[in-house]
Amino acid sequence: MSEQMPYEPEAMEITSDDKLWALLAYILTPIIPIIILLMEDKKSRPFLKAHNMQALILGVAAWAINFVLSFVLVGICTSILTVILVIYYGVKAYNGEVFEIPVITNFVKSQGWA
Repeated sequence: MSEQMPYEPEAMEITSDDKLWALLAYILTPIIPIIILLMEDKKSRPFLKAHNMQALILGVAAWAINFVLSFVLVGICTSILTVILVIYYGVKAYNGEVFEIPVITNFVKSQGWA
């Protein structure tokens, strides 16, 4: 069966502000996730907490992979795929979904960050 998410979407109050910040966290990663961590009223919101660290880790991993692959011709392709991926996750978050990103979600949960 599937694992339970740290926060069930039905149990949390999701505002349009939460959705917008989650969208921005994915699209403008890793800058916006760091800003959210510095804002006391935002970092304690359950919906943002479920998405923020995922977005931060995804952004850092994407930057590292794109940097390494930029020395090869596939660097351009991975950059385009990364942009498409973060937009896809951002739109899902904006629609109020709580989802798992393979490997990253398990890492965030094991660290106790979400």
